[in-house]
Amino acid sequence: MNVPVPVLVWCPFPEAGSAKAASRALVEAGLAACANILPAMESVYAWQGAVHEGAEVGVLFKTNADLRERCIERLSELHPYEEPAILGWECPLSLPATMAWLGALKG
Repeated sequence: MNVPVPVLVWCPFPEAGSAKAASRALVEAGLAACANILPAMESVYAWQGAVHEGAEVGVLFKTNADLRERCIERLSELHPYEEPAILGWECPLSLPATMAWLGALKG
């Protein structure tokens, strides 16, 4: 059986409420097996020609390569930002149990 490669998807949110709502929606839809909501962080970022600062909440979603595009697409629909920063990367060096857990997602 060929198990899809685990994928992590990172995305900052403006506050914990929207982060939790999006996390729940993706896990309930089977597009992510888990979402780790990280505590408040300070962000310094360039946007529309200016440097901004603000508080955000980070979320790390765990999914697999077969669902990566659908997970990212749905995340962008759920996100309150007009242009959310969403990054994803493959994690081929994972424990077999983790690979099986994420590979069992059906979306």
